[in-house]
Amino acid sequence: MTNRTVRAALAVLALAGGFTGMAGAQTAPERARDLGVPFHGETGPLNAITDVAGVEVGHTTLISGEGATKVGQGPVRTGVTAVIPRGRQSTTPVFAGWSTLNGAGEMTGTVWLEERGLLDGPILITNTHSVGIARDTAVGWMVDKGWNARWFVPLVAETFDGVLNDINGFHVKPEHVRQALDSARSGPVTEGAVGGGTGMICNMFKGGIGTSSRIVKQGGKSYTVGVLVQCNYGDRKSLRIGGAPVGKELADSYLPCKVGGDGKGVRACAPAAAPVGRARDGSIIIVVATDAPLLPHQLKRISKRAGLGLGRLGSVASAGSGDIFVAFSTANPQVPAVQSGQAQVEMYSNEELTPLFEATVDATEEAVVNAMVAARDMTGADGFKVFGLPHDVLKRSMKRWNAAGGATP
Repeated sequence: MTNRTVRAALAVLALAGGFTGMAGAQTAPERARDLGVPFHGETGPLNAITDVAGVEVGHTTLISGEGATKVGQGPVRTGVTAVIPRGRQSTTPVFAGWSTLNGAGEMTGTVWLEERGLLDGPILITNTHSVGIARDTAVGWMVDKGWNARWFVPLVAETFDGVLNDINGFHVKPEHVRQALDSARSGPVTEGAVGGGTGMICNMFKGGIGTSSRIVKQGGKSYTVGVLVQCNYGDRKSLRIGGAPVGKELADSYLPCKVGGDGKGVRACAPAAAPVGRARDGSIIIVVATDAPLLPHQLKRISKRAGLGLGRLGSVASAGSGDIFVAFSTANPQVPAVQSGQAQVEMYSNEELTPLFEATVDATEEAVVNAMVAARDMTGADGFKVFGLPHDVLKRSMKRWNAAGGATP
């Protein structure tokens, strides 16, 4: 049974609000591997961050309106994505660490995370101007859930969707944040233009949410590393997929444009104006989860390796990009909650972290490509249109590149 068939079968059981409902294998959405993109490593059964037991993901997607931007009215192309490390039913913190490749962005709560090495509560990802409402709502949600703390500093991260979305209209409301949190589930994760990734652009193609996972076997034990990204970064010409210079091949095709004329695709689009001209100045948020027993200093090291996955794809972490990463471990379930006395901690050997590093790099690379493969064409604010990565073109590119020995599965 193929991974795609497994995904489709499991998706039949998935709930709405975070998952893609599918009726059978024939309707499973294509992912990067289905198009012949070669990746390293063994994936988990879902090839998703939720392959790490306990991790739950939820989305709220907001799409409405078209035409000229009227601040406060739309068009709306935005949302919220929630990642809950131990699931909605747990109030136990996790060990965590974070890092940044380039800091032109925001992730709240990182100072306290750095100091204490613990992550309390969910991770939320949204647009740049909705960080505050997401953070405040997360605090209220944690209070309602009976989180055992006197005060809360949740992690809320952002990327900018102001090209396709009326970002100054502040369309993300508390009920949307709560919906993402309350809908979070394990199982298949919806990718592409959903949740916080709804209005995002990646390598000048439509971007959004993507995920992937890897299995690491070490010392007779098996561990899982899962990655979820919200990608909104990158220059077209530098994009490489599976080792192939896809960005150069498509340097002058499927470029963002402004819809006009009869509105029937590329020929009806005029070259995009300034809002999408600074293609390099985007951002990406990367969440890494694992069940390996890692301590905060080790998780910080894990988080840094996500940047190497971006490098494989051609990213240079440009001056205006917010490349911010967080990693957490679901192991040691009782230790983080200890309020006094001593606790025994299980710890992965520092000298044997390399396979986990490799898994993080591999899963990050694939998660980004999955995000672009899943995303479709979108026309948003002021008629700006961004094209999804064309599947047929990518297939042909992979065949040519692999046949020439440029990449191997």
